[in-house]
Amino acid sequence: MSDRKPFVGGNWKMNTNRTTSSDLTRGVVDAIRNQTQVDVAVFPPFPYLLAVKSILRDRGSAIKLGAQDCYHKPDGAFTGEVSIDMLKDCGVQVVLCGHSERRHAIGETDEVVNQKVRAVLEAGLECVLCVGETLDEREAGHTDPVNQRQVRAGLADVTADQMERVVIAYEPVWAIGTGKTASPEDAQDVHHKVRRLVSNLFSASVAERTRVIYGGSLKPQSAKEILSQPDVDGGLIGGASLKAAEFAAIVQAAATAG
Repeated sequence: MSDRKPFVGGNWKMNTNRTTSSDLTRGVVDAIRNQTQVDVAVFPPFPYLLAVKSILRDRGSAIKLGAQDCYHKPDGAFTGEVSIDMLKDCGVQVVLCGHSERRHAIGETDEVVNQKVRAVLEAGLECVLCVGETLDEREAGHTDPVNQRQVRAGLADVTADQMERVVIAYEPVWAIGTGKTASPEDAQDVHHKVRRLVSNLFSASVAERTRVIYGGSLKPQSAKEILSQPDVDGGLIGGASLKAAEFAAIVQAAATAG
């Protein structure tokens, strides 16, 4: 059994408003109040970071505050972007980089993702690097080359010490928002290969400590089997994170998956 502490993140994407984001935060805090076996983070939309942080602080919660994206420059004429210093000022502790929707809907390249990863780590924050193949890439037999390219590019110029603050999220793009989920065997296969690549890039000990989590439409009913795989260390949750009870059920599945 791995000594890696599971990580479960709730990515709210472009959902919630001022009222529902606060209600959801309170619901999640209450639902997992006594949970200490899993590192948990929530990733609200930018406008609600301060409100969510205030609730987490006032309730003494260990849940980490996450941001869904960032810009790699510290300041300047970059209209509409949000700097890492701004995120830190809001209490953000962990940042998503390279989410599939940023890559495929917004058009972020591997190079841009790497710039963000390095900026997040240089600022002392934690980073969730997201990688994953599309349906066309999967059907063409390119699952492994795509994931390996994205991991290599995303971690370029990252140090072994900085890897202590990196989580890698495998997101099969074809399983996000489609109701499809990779089989436990498929997830394990990709996670194992990602860990082996991290070992080649850094060392076996770094790879053994690096958490690789699953981010393909994980639901409470499918969580236990997937999270029980030896190289699956948690999940990045989308739709199910918008319901406190469902999110808490996945956190509980991660806590007991060993």
